Amino acid sequence: MRRTRAAAAVTVCLLVSVTACGGGSADSGRGSNTAPEELTYWASNQGPDLAADQAALGPELKKFEQQTGIKVKLEVVPWPDLLGRILAATASGQGPDVLNIGNTWSSSLQATGALLPWDAGNFDAIGGKDRFVESAVGSAGAAGKDPAAVPLYSMSYALYYNKKMFREAGIEKPPATWDEMVTTGRKLSKDGKWALGAEGSNLSNNIHQAFVLSKQHGAEFFDAAGKPAFDTPANVEAVKQYVDLMAKDEIIAPGNAEYDKNQSLQDFANGKTAMVLWQSAASSFKAHGMKEGDWGVAPVPVPAGATPGTGTHTNSMVAGINLAVFRSTDNIDGALKFVKFMTGDEEQKILNKAYGSVPPVKTAQSDPAFATEDLTVLRDTLATSAAPLPQVPEESQFETTVGTAIKELFADAAAGRPVTTGSVKAKLTKAQQQMPN
Repeated sequence: MRRTRAAAAVTVCLLVSVTACGGGSADSGRGSNTAPEELTYWASNQGPDLAADQAALGPELKKFEQQTGIKVKLEVVPWPDLLGRILAATASGQGPDVLNIGNTWSSSLQATGALLPWDAGNFDAIGGKDRFVESAVGSAGAAGKDPAAVPLYSMSYALYYNKKMFREAGIEKPPATWDEMVTTGRKLSKDGKWALGAEGSNLSNNIHQAFVLSKQHGAEFFDAAGKPAFDTPANVEAVKQYVDLMAKDEIIAPGNAEYDKNQSLQDFANGKTAMVLWQSAASSFKAHGMKEGDWGVAPVPVPAGATPGTGTHTNSMVAGINLAVFRSTDNIDGALKFVKFMTGDEEQKILNKAYGSVPPVKTAQSDPAFATEDLTVLRDTLATSAAPLPQVPEESQFETTVGTAIKELFADAAAGRPVTTGSVKAKLTKAQQQMPN
């Protein structure tokens, strides 16, 4: 999913009963066809601004209207507002027909009962479940349940590096391991410039980085029963390793502790920071004035002696945007037609090209446009070394509580306060205690 500061809002909905939150419940049916001539669609802000999304989506929605006679009313919703808007809609039962959701929200929103389950029949209506990359479908809902949404745009994390800054420092290649990241980073962190950018106040971004390091330490944030296990020794070490990039290794600028609005991307484009760990960043770099070839792309580092892969060699969460249907829709047939249209091969090529993401539809990935250096890294990562965030109803509270703990640790590092194993454990224990029983 893209970056968001709205994760805390889901806690309000999920701390009350499921039936109080849902635009529908497990036995409330699957919508009606009382308004077959129109659909409302909430799209997430994927481009540099809302106008760019309107420009990208407008012609495609007009194409759908010409093919089906169904008019689509589009609203592009900014990321900081999206989750709150969705939760308000689930509580009132007055939502759009179709909407984008960040894939990390899938299980949490699934638990409200407001979204249409994608059972075999619904998947058949859009061409079949096997059209989609398995890891993308795996991030669309809790294990053992029908997915709550359908993959639309796929992304993963990669290491982006500024080629000019690397040349000027005499560095020939990007770091492949975390030890190399520190060694390389210290060569780059001088004269007011820094090696690595971070978004220390962005709760979701904090979780994404901590999740990967947790996997590399052989840990999980939730146990096999779905219970929080935040403060295990391995998770403590994973979080400490991330914060230590600022606190001990001094390769992240202290000011990054306050970043939460993608400022690290602007620093990268302006030559203030040599590397960032990010999802599908090319379009943002171009929007900030960079040109193709100014940056390079490599897999996210792994521990010394390892190569990217599954298990302890995981180097990204499965990122992306899913397309969901409200159960209370008054145009269920039209909604299914719209999802089929948006996930069709041609639309997948058009939309993912526009946003610099990877199609989750396997046949669409064969287009040469997705063979660029950065998209090849992203696609290979998704196929071989990415894992979905915990697919549990409490995932959004996890983002809020642990993301806040990491934010506070970055604030300590920026202020020169010691970040110790004990202080990290205390923060994670507090986060675990804030989770619902």
